[in-house]
Amino acid sequence: MNRSIRPDAVLVQAVIAGALSFAHLHDLAAAAGQDGWKAWAYPISVDLLLVAAWRRLRSDGPSRLAWCWFLIALVASLGANVATAGFLDLAHPPAWLRFGVAGWPALAFLGGTLLAHTPHTVEDPGPVAPAESAPAVATERVAPTPEPEPLAVADADPSSALPDADSAPALPTADLAPALPVPAPLVDHARKVADEHRTRTGTPIDIDTLRARLGVPAPMADAIAAQLA
Repeated sequence: MNRSIRPDAVLVQAVIAGALSFAHLHDLAAAAGQDGWKAWAYPISVDLLLVAAWRRLRSDGPSRLAWCWFLIALVASLGANVATAGFLDLAHPPAWLRFGVAGWPALAFLGGTLLAHTPHTVEDPGPVAPAESAPAVATERVAPTPEPEPLAVADADPSSALPDADSAPALPTADLAPALPVPAPLVDHARKVADEHRTRTGTPIDIDTLRARLGVPAPMADAIAAQLA
């Protein structure tokens, strides 16, 4: 399939500007004493150096080398355009113009060689220091202390949470009763039982009745009665 050729305004403008710059460089070189094919070689040298520097910037990224030679070629091209606009007498060119035009081939050769053969170096950030590892702290695993299960004394049967009267070991004498440890929930339950008995009968509860209501051994009943007194 043949593509239709569509004129591009930017491309046309670039061709016109390039042709004018090319002609100005030719005229300036010819005025500085470079006649014949040498006058046509100067604009080619300047434009090629400009393109080479720009290509280096586009492919390898910004660098001092590429920017330096890009600016040198740009000044040479812009200077020729300005010089041929009547600012210089091209019929009698000054000595510095002859000197610059004569030295341009060596300068352009140096720039082209450096752009072509100087590798693009990326600045090394340096070795990365390894992160300091925190000293290992020996930790002792402590087994959690199991929480004691609460003794349900309000709704459940008190006798199910207390030792059986027949299976409980008999204590030698009643003198050791006060030293027998009594759970606090059991004391609170016994106090409720004693208060209920006093309200119902009008008399304090005796040890035998308390033992029967709580279902505890006699030494335990004595210890509870001692805390209720």
